[in-house]
Amino acid sequence: MTSSISVRELPLFPLPDLVLFPGQHLPLHIFEYRYRMMMNTILEGDRRFGVLMHNPATGKPEKVGCCAEVLQYHRLPDDRFKILTIGQQRFRVLEYVRETPFLVGLVEWVDDDLSAENENPFALATEVRELLGDVVRLSQKLTDQEIELPNIPNSPIELSYWIASSFQGASSEQQNLLETQDTTLRLKREAEILSSTRSQLAARTVLKETLNQ
Repeated sequence: MTSSISVRELPLFPLPDLVLFPGQHLPLHIFEYRYRMMMNTILEGDRRFGVLMHNPATGKPEKVGCCAEVLQYHRLPDDRFKILTIGQQRFRVLEYVRETPFLVGLVEWVDDDLSAENENPFALATEVRELLGDVVRLSQKLTDQEIELPNIPNSPIELSYWIASSFQGASSEQQNLLETQDTTLRLKREAEILSSTRSQLAARTVLKETLNQ
């Protein structure tokens, strides 16, 4: 779901080392007083707030984040919340409107531009899916465990977000992918990362098979 309004005020929730992507589910436990206040406010409105990665290097939130919509919530007796959200549209913070009792920013929505390189994003998406399949197969060989993947999106842009959300533990890389405004460029970078991962896993697989002979 996206909004036809290009600029709006949005409550903001900075989170350390966490980057949310469109289509990604994010469960949260809301316990800080200011964010409990924020939750009470947004539940009276359209149930939407912005998730920004808090950058430990700068001590500040990033400027580009992803809007989250509350799908389900459970209010605990002490007014804490357990909520399930889903990432919606990306946004860029233009300015902070206020900082108390919680952070609110004036934001503009961010969309992908058409590729300037005239490359077929569907062909790149096919390559990324094949690389992902190789990585999964090699991971299964190394761990001797089955890895079940959920339904993988067919749309190039949705696939690019889905792949980016799987790079957990690499928040700086994820932030760069979130800020990229070209589906083709995002898929290209993901193909590079998956190709490098495949090479590393292949080398470890050969070593494991050699040692087990």
